[in-house]
Amino acid sequence: MQAFLNAYCARIGYTGSRAPTLATLRALQELHPASIPFEALDVLLHRPVELAPEAIDAKLIHAGRGGYCFEQNNLFKRALQALGFRVEGLIAQVRWQLGEDGLTRPRTHMVLRVTVDGTPWLADVGFGSAVLTAPLRFDLATPQATPHERFRLTPVGNEHLLELEIGGEWQPVYQISPALQTAGDYEMANYYTATYPGSHFRHKLIVARTTPKARHALLQNRLTIRGADGSTERSYLDADTIERALRDIFRLPVDPTWRPVIEAAAATQWDAP
Repeated sequence: MQAFLNAYCARIGYTGSRAPTLATLRALQELHPASIPFEALDVLLHRPVELAPEAIDAKLIHAGRGGYCFEQNNLFKRALQALGFRVEGLIAQVRWQLGEDGLTRPRTHMVLRVTVDGTPWLADVGFGSAVLTAPLRFDLATPQATPHERFRLTPVGNEHLLELEIGGEWQPVYQISPALQTAGDYEMANYYTATYPGSHFRHKLIVARTTPKARHALLQNRLTIRGADGSTERSYLDADTIERALRDIFRLPVDPTWRPVIEAAAATQWDAP
C-alpha cells in the first residue's frame, strides 16, 4: 500500500502532509486533474476499460495515461483510503450540456463522498471540462467557491443536484443518488459507458485537463481554454495540431495507433454559430 501511495503522490506532484485532513483533501483534489488528464481514447479504439486496481495503476500512474470517471475516481478513492480517509462511492446522472435529455439518462458517473471530522464532502476528479478542483460540502445548499467557478449542491428529494455558475447563470452538472455503490455497480455502468452504441465516448474525442490557471478541453478538433479569470479562447485544429495538443497540453504519451482517431476528429465539421 505504501508503494502505491508513493507512486500516486509522485504522479500528481504531491509532497505535503499525508494526514487525513481537509487541507490534504483540498490539495489532492486540485493537483489530480492537473496531472492526470480526463480521456477515453481506449473506448474510441475499441479497447476494454478495465477497473481492476492493477490495471488502473498501470495505465494512469505508470504509463502516464488519463482515464474517465470510473478509472479516475477509483484511483482517487484508493489513494484517499490509503491516507486514512473515510470514503464512499456514489453514482450520478449526468446533466451537463444535455438539456431535457439529461433527465432520461442512466446514472453513469462515479463520484465520492468523503467524511472529514463528521462533515460529508463531495469529491470528484473525473468529470472532464467541469471537474471539481475543490471538495464541496454536502450539507450546504449555498454557492461554494473553488479555484475556478462557483458550484452549489441543491437537495432534490433525497438526491443532490450539482450546479456550476458560468456567466452569472447556474447550469446543471449532475444529480447524485445517495445509494452506496459496489464494485459490481461500477462495472455494469462502466460496461454501458464503454460499449453502448449511443455512448458519446464511442463517437467523440474528448480530452480535458484543468490546471490552476485554466481549463483545457478538446472536443473532436475544437480546443477550448477557459481561464480561471473568466476568459475563453477557442481554436480548431488539424490532425497534426491535435496530436501536438494531446502531447503538449494534455501531457499524454501519444501512440501511433491513435492516428486514425485523431484524423477522424480533425475531419469534424461544425455548424456556424
